Amino acid sequence: MNPRVVDPVPLLADLIRIPSVNPMGRAVTGPEFYEGRLSDYLCRLFQEWNVPWERLEVAPQRANVLARWEGTPGAPVLLYDAHQDTVPADGMVIPPFEPTISRGRLFGRGACDVKGGLAAMLAAFARLAQTRPTPCATVVLSCTCDEEATSLGIQHLTGAWSAAENCYRLLSRRPDYAVIAEPTQLDVVVAHRGAVRWKLHTRGRACHSSRPQDGVNAIYRMGRVLRELEAYAAALPASRPEHPLCGPATLSVGLISGGSSVNVVPDACTIEIDRRVIPGERREDAIPAVAEWLQERLDFPVTHEAPYVFSPPLDDDRNGPLSDRLLASIAAAAGPHRKIGVAYGTHASRVAQAGVPAVVFGPGDIAQAHTEDEWIDLEQLQQATDIYAQFAVDMAKL
Repeated sequence: MNPRVVDPVPLLADLIRIPSVNPMGRAVTGPEFYEGRLSDYLCRLFQEWNVPWERLEVAPQRANVLARWEGTPGAPVLLYDAHQDTVPADGMVIPPFEPTISRGRLFGRGACDVKGGLAAMLAAFARLAQTRPTPCATVVLSCTCDEEATSLGIQHLTGAWSAAENCYRLLSRRPDYAVIAEPTQLDVVVAHRGAVRWKLHTRGRACHSSRPQDGVNAIYRMGRVLRELEAYAAALPASRPEHPLCGPATLSVGLISGGSSVNVVPDACTIEIDRRVIPGERREDAIPAVAEWLQERLDFPVTHEAPYVFSPPLDDDRNGPLSDRLLASIAAAAGPHRKIGVAYGTHASRVAQAGVPAVVFGPGDIAQAHTEDEWIDLEQLQQATDIYAQFAVDMAKL
């Protein structure tokens, strides 16, 4: 094993140089899209380190890559998960795939979300494999695909745990605990919102725009829908108790499209809705509640598609002992930190839904994620590496 890889800084620079952009529904136009080349790099890395690893294709050019370090017999199995993909690099004011260090920061697409966390987990994993501490938990490192869009990777992994035949050789049963890498500024996220996203359609009847009275304008209809949804969104936060860590439930309309030409009365219009679900809510109720609200207030039908994002919230009802133990490891390396809740979603809710206590922890600030000059603080990157490595040891001392 090359000792250089234990340093997360050059490791992160390598990860940034390999684009792994999630197309997020757009047409794929260049080689920077998908995670395939980054998965190739990870497989070579684990091969060099001489640790057990496996690669399972989830979709074309998209794979989950796992590695396993066997700890003390009888110690817990600890899952460390970090996603390989990033958001697109449109609008960045720095070269997105040319890592640059300045003022104690490393810049580049994914530096914060979440290749920094991935580099820290990789470096910690390498350190454990090199130093072989005793006692130590068994650590399975999962490098998953498609977190930024539809969560194909983590659903493939967690779904295997309840399948009749688990296709993952290195994680043939549920782990005992899980830590998900996201930028938390070294705090521990114990709760977060879920998300339901879907398309809503209005229909009309097309005709020539010189005689609009002969048609039914689907965009006008959508205008009425939008007014009612604005009222629903305003009433939603007060309709149920706020979560003490995650805040209120919310709804937002983020996209609209309709019509074929300015001289044709449009016969169709579509919007996309984002409904954030707080712990204690059922995501299954989100679309029916909106449908009922609109049905009571409109004199024409609308059509709701099945959700294309259906992510559960993370509740803090089962991860208290895990978060307390992690906070102790954090304090030893970086001073006291907090349990927090956040508005965004992570893989932790999918893992928790599969029956595994899960928390979110990593270097970086979510305020820097997806930004035009994305960066991560290098001191936090080093501290997170130390914490990930030490936590695996601490978990075996229970």
